[in-house]
Amino acid sequence: MGRHIPFDRVHNFRDTGGYPAADGRTVRWGRFYRSDSLGKLAGEDWERFLDLGVRTVIDLRYGWEIEGAGRVPDHPSLAWHHLSVEHRPYDQPGLGPDVDPAPYLVARYGEVAHDGAAELRRALEVIADPGAGPVVIHCMSGKDRTGLLAALVLALLGVPDDDIVADFALTGLARDRLLADWRAAHGGRSPGWPGYGRAPAEVMRLFLDGLRRKYGSVGAYAEAVLGVGDDLVTALRERLLAPAPPVFRRAGTADLPALVRLRDDAARWQLAHGIDQWLPGQLGEDHFRRRLADGEVWLASAAPGGPPVGAWELWWDDPAAWGPQPPVAGYVHRLMTDRSAAPPGTGRQLLAEAERRIAEAGRELCRLDCLAGNERLRAYYLAAGYRVVGEQAAKDGGLGGSPYAVTLMEKRLLPA
Repeated sequence: MGRHIPFDRVHNFRDTGGYPAADGRTVRWGRFYRSDSLGKLAGEDWERFLDLGVRTVIDLRYGWEIEGAGRVPDHPSLAWHHLSVEHRPYDQPGLGPDVDPAPYLVARYGEVAHDGAAELRRALEVIADPGAGPVVIHCMSGKDRTGLLAALVLALLGVPDDDIVADFALTGLARDRLLADWRAAHGGRSPGWPGYGRAPAEVMRLFLDGLRRKYGSVGAYAEAVLGVGDDLVTALRERLLAPAPPVFRRAGTADLPALVRLRDDAARWQLAHGIDQWLPGQLGEDHFRRRLADGEVWLASAAPGGPPVGAWELWWDDPAAWGPQPPVAGYVHRLMTDRSAAPPGTGRQLLAEAERRIAEAGRELCRLDCLAGNERLRAYYLAAGYRVVGEQAAKDGGLGGSPYAVTLMEKRLLPA
């Protein structure tokens, strides 16, 4: 995933996804963006923005800034929230060269953290709302007000300080373009303050340290000043954190009962949802014992040593569906999850691990088949990057039943 998202006129648009957070989870990609002014969106930039699927924009600027520079364009898919978090205006470009950026900006951030308590809390509530969809927060340059709110969100998600500080400092990569915009808007002259537009890592580190010295933690500050309780923090984490990746291991004979249970439970779920593909009791321990001997069977647990929440079979050839083939692919079968215990997205994580294992073995394709006419499952694999490459009209699955038609799908893998 790319953190910086390129636009022609918007210079500091970033995805906060991928940072490690609480309980071994990570910040989701494509959920929480930060940016400089979105009033600059037009033409192809506007189309790129809409393609991201953003549904909520939080504008942290003063009203007079919006009047002068414009706001994000109106669109039926967008909710716009104006929450001006800064209550004491200051003129950064007009500061003298003797002003040290770090202590000066830390003091201003401290003012915003207290003056803007109501707006900051409201912003957190909007971001945590399950109906908000992907959210972008922004001010003029996407550095100070945006940086402060982004830091609060990431800290409440459990992201370590080092990552929060590094995320703040990334604005430095956009500084030249932001300065060029400022000069163009001010007759070509340069700002008087050499520190204008800079985002020194020291600023954010000192700000976070100051909150901790005064309140004990960022969470304690949020509770004492913003009125943020455990319910709101939990909602933020549910919205913005991806589940911790499963723990994978090769199955052995001791796992045969668990494999049968997973398969039977998956079959019951399919039948309950109108999918006529698997039947409970169709495969017993003998089937999985043969697969352990002939190929690989993998298990996934939510935590080390925990019970299995998913499994799949990995074959190195599949003549019943694909006919004789050169050794260029691995074949995934019986991808299954425990719907009562597996977090959302576990199936995709299992598939990604199977793909990684196949690439690690030096093969370039992951192949699978699904029952012809199962449009729901076909759509699932298409969304995961697979393409339809054929149909097998009468596959003999060796399960003691009649031959059945399957759709053949494959995905080209990157080298391990």
